[in-house]
Amino acid sequence: MQQLKEEYQLPIYLFHDGTNYKAYEFFGVHKIKKNTYAFRVWAPNAEAVSVVGDFNDWDETKHKCFAISPGIWEAIIDGVEVFDCYKYAIKTKDGETLMKADPYAVHQETRPGTGSKVYELENYKWKDSTWQKENNTGSVLEKPVNIYELHFGSWKQHEDGNFLTYREMANELVPYVKEMGYTHIELLPIMEYPFDGSWGYQVTGYFAPTSRYGVPEDLMYFVDKCHRAGIGVILDWVPAHFPKDAHGLYEFDGTRCYEYEDLSKGEHEEWGTRVFDYAKKEVCSFLISSALYWVEKFHFDGIRVDAVASMLYLDYGRKDGEWKPNINGGRENLEAVAFLQQLNRAMFKEHPNVMMIAEESTAWPMITMPTDIGGLGFNFKWNMGWMNDMLRYTSMDPLFRKGNHSCITFSFFYAFSENFILPISHDEVVHGKASLLNKMPGDYNMKFEGMRLFLAYMFAHPGKKLLFMGSEFGQFIEWNYKQGLDWLLLDYDKHKKLLEFSRELNKFYKEHSELWEIDYSWDGFQWISSEDNCNSVIAFRRMNKAGDDLVMIFNWTPNNFGSYKIGVPNNGTYKVVFDTALKKYGGDKPKLSGTYKTKKGKFHGFEQYIDLKLHGLSAMYLQKVKTKEKGKDERAKNPKKS
Repeated sequence: MQQLKEEYQLPIYLFHDGTNYKAYEFFGVHKIKKNTYAFRVWAPNAEAVSVVGDFNDWDETKHKCFAISPGIWEAIIDGVEVFDCYKYAIKTKDGETLMKADPYAVHQETRPGTGSKVYELENYKWKDSTWQKENNTGSVLEKPVNIYELHFGSWKQHEDGNFLTYREMANELVPYVKEMGYTHIELLPIMEYPFDGSWGYQVTGYFAPTSRYGVPEDLMYFVDKCHRAGIGVILDWVPAHFPKDAHGLYEFDGTRCYEYEDLSKGEHEEWGTRVFDYAKKEVCSFLISSALYWVEKFHFDGIRVDAVASMLYLDYGRKDGEWKPNINGGRENLEAVAFLQQLNRAMFKEHPNVMMIAEESTAWPMITMPTDIGGLGFNFKWNMGWMNDMLRYTSMDPLFRKGNHSCITFSFFYAFSENFILPISHDEVVHGKASLLNKMPGDYNMKFEGMRLFLAYMFAHPGKKLLFMGSEFGQFIEWNYKQGLDWLLLDYDKHKKLLEFSRELNKFYKEHSELWEIDYSWDGFQWISSEDNCNSVIAFRRMNKAGDDLVMIFNWTPNNFGSYKIGVPNNGTYKVVFDTALKKYGGDKPKLSGTYKTKKGKFHGFEQYIDLKLHGLSAMYLQKVKTKEKGKDERAKNPKKS
């Protein structure tokens, strides 16, 4: 083993310590001078390693690596060109030679090819300084967050079925999202993956944007274009498991290198994947470096961490006898807990305004609490309980909703226990679950009424918002990753009007801080009526820091009410400011109208009430008409006196 160079000592020490959060700056391929590159890889149990590629006719004997430190191999190679394809030929202790892609490669061959490619990331000139400055001011918890979730390859396709490239999507998707009023785009995983049917969730390239849509610089252009349009970008990231493809991380050096040695912890049989060994410091350096890499090199504004529950529980997806308790006798994966805490500490130290989002489906406590008090340290969690209750309720015949009233009220018992995002994601519109529109009961018109009501309730409920592509205009069939959305539906009146409804709801949300400024405290929410299960009607208030409020009422049955009384906090006149039953949205009310003067009388704990007309299967938002103070009126009429 050759003497370790001084400049190698710190990155290697930190790597083995689990705290090299920029391991990609050392491992992988790095240019030394023109056409001369260093190749470095971690393969702790390999007998020998060599680099094979286009530059040496894939000859294992030409460029052997040297062990520069225990388990770390390096080769310095001349005559290398950008876009040259390469792999590591790893000789195992059993004498077998494995052909492995570079775990730290920043570019990969397009499937079915599995090789890594030489590429340089530093050439792109970013133009998003204004976005970066604005995004780094204030807390995202007190900002509007309305996320448009999408699968890159199936939002829209060319007529011949080919994908739109990163740059084509930038030019088509970004104007659409901006016009629709979404604040963020969330991408299903775009790290390199071999199998289209995994939707990106079986990753083989944790530092490489998938080449299906272009080169890494093209993805930078896409994110840059989003930022210049005022749109944030969130990446779906998968540190929970990886596939068994022969070229990937699977038994990388002939041993269980990246995964747990004990397969009762290290394998998800139902997914056909291996689980990262979070106890290995080098694995922690690898994964945390990956998360920071996407934020630092590609300017992503958030990381959505997939399948957190599968990381936290040793018995996740396993039957009795198929898992072993931790040292305390429990079912918690203590190493995964420590890893997630370390991940969030590292991210927020470098990027305090990034969104770290946990897709976690259980009641694990303190997901979004700081790590120094025992929390996992995320700043957002998907509210899967709300999603399950609401989809069950909205798919139910209205006749039976009165017996299931808790579905629309129970979420408020825990709404402020975490910083929640309300997700209607890709997972809810596949595998026989039906599209969001088609979940709604009733005939054609009733489905659209139910859809508008549901979305209005979702946007009124505390928590940030996420909606999967196609739901905004009423995609009728389930999502199919093999084809683009059914944009032809916009030739039909109901779908066109639903799109207009979605656009105006998004705009209303963004313009009214009552709906997002105090999302995570009772200070921003107050019940008016939660108990009218017989009529399936609820009403509540949302407030902002200035004390402004909106009164919202939801009628979950087709029954119209000529008179429906709700208490209100202040005396005066309330006007309707948003109504799902308008004709321009597909309803039958010709225009936005309705003012209601309060009447004296105790109702719902208030000293006055308003008597409303309620349309079936509809929602209304109301706002108190502001009246000028008498003194101000007089000064306005007689300015000289003031």
